[in-house]
Amino acid sequence: MKFTVSSSALLSLLATTGKVISNKNTLPILDYFLLELKGDELTVTTSDLETTLVGHLKVDNVEREGVIAAPGKLMLDSLKEFPDMPLEFDVNDTTWEIKVRWASGSLSIPGASAVSYPAMQTIGAECKEILMDVDMLIAGINKTIFATADDELRPVMNGVYFNFEEGKVTFVATDAHKLVRSMAECPDVDFNASFILPKKPANLLKGVLLKEEEPIRVVFDAKNVSFELKNHKFVCRLIEGNYPNYNAVIPTANPNKVLVDRVELVNGIKRVAVCSNPTTNLIRMDISNNRISLAAQDIDFSVSANETISCSYDGSPVTIGFKSTFLVEILNNIDTPTVMIELADSTRAGVFKPVYDDKRAGEVLMLLMPMMINA
Repeated sequence: MKFTVSSSALLSLLATTGKVISNKNTLPILDYFLLELKGDELTVTTSDLETTLVGHLKVDNVEREGVIAAPGKLMLDSLKEFPDMPLEFDVNDTTWEIKVRWASGSLSIPGASAVSYPAMQTIGAECKEILMDVDMLIAGINKTIFATADDELRPVMNGVYFNFEEGKVTFVATDAHKLVRSMAECPDVDFNASFILPKKPANLLKGVLLKEEEPIRVVFDAKNVSFELKNHKFVCRLIEGNYPNYNAVIPTANPNKVLVDRVELVNGIKRVAVCSNPTTNLIRMDISNNRISLAAQDIDFSVSANETISCSYDGSPVTIGFKSTFLVEILNNIDTPTVMIELADSTRAGVFKPVYDDKRAGEVLMLLMPMMINA
């Protein structure tokens, strides 16, 4: 195996694929990059048994094809020290030594046989396939992933739920305290199906997608999903199980509606929350007469704070309590200057929606469960 490659191009590919490598691998070989050279194309594979990421790169001056496992950390640490320059890789197929040469020097890296590297997960014949717009996929994950849970007892809530229906796709995440639903038109969908993408691969996928412009081919069955990009293929094991009926917990009768500047509300909550109880982070909202009165206190330390924010309000006076950290998280993940808050009463969830200039109402909905306020 012998070829020449740009140091910066190889570093970029290894840095992207290397994010899959876990710090707690059960198999030592998973600490390695799998490098395979066929023709003038170098294929780099990484895996943690649950997720596999494959990337491709064109190389020059190919003299011998081959395959080898290269130590992940050592490869990355070495390449980071090079400016953009050509590097010659020469692999000994007997000793698995990787010799790297450049104009003024060389280094030797111990590789390993690739025989024990695990095979990529396969998608069964009974699968669904769709082309998805890259921006829509990034937005769907970005808007929901913060609401996923870390719950060993309810693993289905530890990922982003993709629900495909005729002409649209819905992204959902919830941890039982907050819930996010983001819907997007997807004309290519002509079937009803769904899957749950685990949190870690969802985060990794976001990073890979940021470098893409072309539509993404998504193929999935009951156990695995594959995202096929121009220069990468991302395959991961899905979370198995039935996702909760999220539509059933979204209140539909919310007569009290608030329109408020999102940034002003976030800043007010942060100031007042400094004096909230550190265990509960409870903040009280009294809404009436086009004003939101924020209040928090920690009785144990005799501290309290309050602030009043102007808003546009249509409804009866409402008093409701929320966990301030969750409230800020919800508001920070809304991408419009103005936010709509819909409320029924102090015991039912608050619904938060971005206010768009165009007719995208209902595209994104965020829900936050209230907290009990002691009289």
